[in-house]
Amino acid sequence: MIGREAHVMPATPTQGHVVVAPDKFKGTLEGAEVAARIAAGIRRAAPGVEVRELPVADGGEGTLAAALAAGFTRVPAKVAGPTGLPVDAAIAVRGDTAVVELAQSSGLARLPGGRTAPLAAGSFGVGQLIGRAVALGAKRVVVGLGGSACTDGGAGMVQALGVSLRDGEGTELAPGGAALRRLAAVDLGPLADVLRGVEVVVACDVDNPLLGPRGATAVYGPQKGADGEDLVVLEAGLTRWADVLRETTGRDFRDAPGAGAAGGVGFAALALLGATMRPGIELLLELLGFDEAVRGARLVVTGEGCLDAQTLHGKAPAGVAAAATRAGVRVAAVAGRVELAEDEWRKAGFVSAIALTDLAEQPGDSMTKAAELAELAGQRLAAGLLTG
Repeated sequence: MIGREAHVMPATPTQGHVVVAPDKFKGTLEGAEVAARIAAGIRRAAPGVEVRELPVADGGEGTLAAALAAGFTRVPAKVAGPTGLPVDAAIAVRGDTAVVELAQSSGLARLPGGRTAPLAAGSFGVGQLIGRAVALGAKRVVVGLGGSACTDGGAGMVQALGVSLRDGEGTELAPGGAALRRLAAVDLGPLADVLRGVEVVVACDVDNPLLGPRGATAVYGPQKGADGEDLVVLEAGLTRWADVLRETTGRDFRDAPGAGAAGGVGFAALALLGATMRPGIELLLELLGFDEAVRGARLVVTGEGCLDAQTLHGKAPAGVAAAATRAGVRVAAVAGRVELAEDEWRKAGFVSAIALTDLAEQPGDSMTKAAELAELAGQRLAAGLLTG
């Protein structure tokens, strides 16, 4: 079937611009590429309509790119990757706000050769990126969690910021979640001074605690290569980490919603960085100035690789749809695949949903020709919703 928008009534001619605000199509196109192609299609079909491109993200991979597309400045930084090897990363800065994307330093995509290292992978590079932001004068650091390769409870992150983690013999712990089983003492060192006057905000879309059947190890460990004895080792390490931090600080965040995010990086952010947690897409839309961009608009177009049940639980398109609806603006979706039934995507606020798979001539074209099909989808939307 071509055009799931077939049941949408044509729009009556109105004034106003179009905001194109998609997330990335994972494995095919970055968010900025999706936005550019959909916008090109709209401009071709409705040349008199102003189109503004505002790619978005939900706090995971693509967060940095979305911030840069919205006018933040890219600041490069060479930091430790998940296995300690140096990687080229970056932060995004605008005024006294900086955006840090965990996946830039400690993501699965940063693993050398794609080989997982569930016991030894760490988050040291995330801390280095935060430190770089603070050194540049940032007073608000937004940390996007998602795509993590590690299950170290954020231990590496705080070590990079000056915290010392020692075993019973006074030796600094090696990176990774397995080493945390030997943790005996935590010295916070200069951490308070480093973060003085700095607000840390975590973009997080999960409510998992640190430990237990819904915790960082049980739920996300297998995605990072952990199985069997590895899972037992990592759970023991995180438990020891939480116990020693409770003894050191007098506070316990192991059960806090989001503590299990990114292999427990959420836990360390709450326990030691004084971070607050915000839903990823909500926070990113605020940073990107979405409310201002949508003011006076006649249509918002969003999307992602697959519009499915997960979309409805805090993913970027659902957040965009909710924000657009609050502003009284219609919103349509373009996705690589649409797995939601029409009543489901309409209930989520979309007036139209176009799947690239429905526009493709051959199986597989939705991946290999995603750019061309996204442009065609833009044309279809304009024809159905803008020109009548």
